Amino acid sequence: MCGRYTLYPQEQLHHRFPWIQRPPADLLPRYNIAPTQPVLVIPNERADRFDYFNWGLIPPWAKDPSVGNRMINARVETVAEKPAYAKPLRRRRCLVPADGFYEWRKDPDGKSKTPMHIRMKSGEPFAFAGLWESWHSVDGSEILSTTLITGQPNELVSKIHDRMVVIVKPEHYQRWLDPDERDPHDLLPMLKPYPAEEMTATPVSRVVNNPKNETAECIASPANETLF
Repeated sequence: MCGRYTLYPQEQLHHRFPWIQRPPADLLPRYNIAPTQPVLVIPNERADRFDYFNWGLIPPWAKDPSVGNRMINARVETVAEKPAYAKPLRRRRCLVPADGFYEWRKDPDGKSKTPMHIRMKSGEPFAFAGLWESWHSVDGSEILSTTLITGQPNELVSKIHDRMVVIVKPEHYQRWLDPDERDPHDLLPMLKPYPAEEMTATPVSRVVNNPKNETAECIASPANETLF
């Protein structure tokens, strides 16, 4: 699964997503983005700008928005079949900008885990494959929400975790953001593990374990730790 990620070098967003003129004025460095929080997205319905959706998909038929707390990730193996995800896959896709994500590596003692910050070797931002939905309460208010697609890990992440969030290759951005309905058979080939040779993983501070902590200390590397 993917339950935590980062987005802090905002000045590079225009380089990665050049068709969007500027990031939101209120965009701040984020070092510990967690489920249920508003997250930056590029929805296919209006792909010319950034927006904020709640992380945790709320299907339109849900009686209570709290169901989104359990739907932060969609498995690529079943995303075209599950009722909550099948229609969004065909009609409501989004990119979720990030510059790193966290997974926890089991320590040799088998009891504790070390948080690992996984990112591109280039340091540039990238985009997760996301789906989005619109939910309306009985009073007519709307909540826009998103989920991140996960799949099999690449060779780097497999040393840390048995799942990996799907990262969309830049050459596939516009296909993923197509506003028209798409057949899943046209979409699923894009949802492959991102090349391991372009990524790196760094042990970081256990400060990140608490989602309330939102400082640069979250990505600080402990002494005597090495990357891989």
